[in-house]
Amino acid sequence: MDVSVIQIGNSKGIRLSKTLLDRYNIKDTVELILEKGHIVIKPKTTPRKGWEKAFKVMHNTGDDKALMNDVFDDENFDEWI
Repeated sequence: MDVSVIQIGNSKGIRLSKTLLDRYNIKDTVELILEKGHIVIKPKTTPRKGWEKAFKVMHNTGDDKALMNDVFDDENFDEWI
């Protein structure tokens, strides 16, 4: 696909079609990866987005309990002193 380089103030840039933006879920920020002779444009992702809200829901429903017993429950820490 050929894309024109356009003047943007003192810089230059490229314009991406709405189809490309939608298909690759590109929102406000992208990641540029410089490789041997190539520039790769990837959508910037936030893998932990929404975790804070999910953890609050888990806490409120009591679903944030440990699945395993603490490994130090039966330890005698007096030996370490």
